[in-house]
Amino acid sequence: MSMKIAMIGAGSVVFCKTLLSDIMATSALADSEFALMDLNGEKLRRMEIFAKQMLKDNNVPGKVTATLDRQQAVKNADFVVIMIDIGGVEVFGLDYNIALKYGVNQCAAQSVCPGGVFRGLRTIPVLVDIARDMEKLAKPGAIMLQYANPMASNCMALGRASNISFVGLCHGVQTTLALIASYCGVPKEEVSYTCGGINHMDWFLKIEHNGRDLYPKLREVFERPEFYKNEKVRGEVFRHFGYFMTESTGHLSEYVPWFRKNQKALDLYCDEPGFGGESGAYYKWCRAVAEKYAQHDPLEFESTKIEERSVEYCSYIMEAVATGKPFSLMGNVRNDGYINNLPPGCCVEVPTFADDTGLHPVSIGNLPPQLAAACMTNINVQTLVVEAALSGETEYVVHALAIDPLTSAVCTLKEIREMCSELLEAQRKWLPQFEGKKIEPKPTISIPKDCKPAEVPTDPAQAILQRFMKLMEQKTD
Repeated sequence: MSMKIAMIGAGSVVFCKTLLSDIMATSALADSEFALMDLNGEKLRRMEIFAKQMLKDNNVPGKVTATLDRQQAVKNADFVVIMIDIGGVEVFGLDYNIALKYGVNQCAAQSVCPGGVFRGLRTIPVLVDIARDMEKLAKPGAIMLQYANPMASNCMALGRASNISFVGLCHGVQTTLALIASYCGVPKEEVSYTCGGINHMDWFLKIEHNGRDLYPKLREVFERPEFYKNEKVRGEVFRHFGYFMTESTGHLSEYVPWFRKNQKALDLYCDEPGFGGESGAYYKWCRAVAEKYAQHDPLEFESTKIEERSVEYCSYIMEAVATGKPFSLMGNVRNDGYINNLPPGCCVEVPTFADDTGLHPVSIGNLPPQLAAACMTNINVQTLVVEAALSGETEYVVHALAIDPLTSAVCTLKEIREMCSELLEAQRKWLPQFEGKKIEPKPTISIPKDCKPAEVPTDPAQAILQRFMKLMEQKTD
């Protein structure tokens, strides 16, 4: 079936190439038009040439167009794939380095913490504009396949601002499933599971192999040093909370207050390289990739050969919509009753089915209370990020980081306000919703040594304590 697939942010060479290869390898999507769009004309030109070469070298029928005009790409599209990264590596460096100056040591810096908060502030307004373009220009029922981080904040904003059909896509569940299968010594294809939670904090609620619960085996494995060493943070959360979750040590270490708040914790839990907890791991990787492609055509490094499809859900969803053959995935969607003990309207990651009638998320009921509580610490941040991004209210930015689990474990409120102000001033060109607005300082109140407390009504408990102390003094005398 011939379809138009708009790919927004197509200058993302590695990721765009992966999705193009997946789609071109899907026979049901043959003869589709790939409408590539990016604001960077040079990157877009390179990707256009590469995509056309892929079609030619693999004898796949299809068409590639490229445009700097987003609305032109979205017009009459069946699918709109989002791969945007507002500001790129330049602004990512600000997210990481300014936060580090205040003691907030990030590994991935793309979901919560200062990096995730400001990435959301940069991305949400653009996503909402794309959704509005789709409402006006795309085909009726067109689906947005949303890959941009911070996934949960972005999808919460989409669910609030637009009625388009969308799903946020991540590969955390697929890759973690492969890890669990290898730990338990069973084929991945034979494992059945149920997951639920939020993006980057999704929990395996059930894991079975031929009807046998795999959790006892997994718990046994994680008490062995050689396995625990691989995933110290995820393993520690598993041991204390009782369920395995879908993000690596490096990611998860940022979403909770226990593992990156000081050097002692970092040395103990985040001492492995890369996403084993290394400081700035994702920023360093992105910078290395950007430098690699800065002066070279991607054809020099990437093969045009189409091989088997990757674990990314994108092409499988398109295939299900095109053929009507259902496909099961884990989708990030607006919480319209899918998880009962998480707030309505937040973004949840739940089992979802795609077919020729669209996307169908599945209700999973309640999460175990400790898992819901852990998710809420991040949902609270996401909610304030969405409020800030859509309203342009600077105080919500401060509030978001004031309740962020890691940031609040490291910084005082005064330091958080100062950090937010510095990040905002450094990133103004990517944050138009805050034009003309500042984060106002809260000066330190100086208390003279001879300052006495103001005469105010005494707290009842304090009054009782004072009377008790006087009685004790009289008894002593």
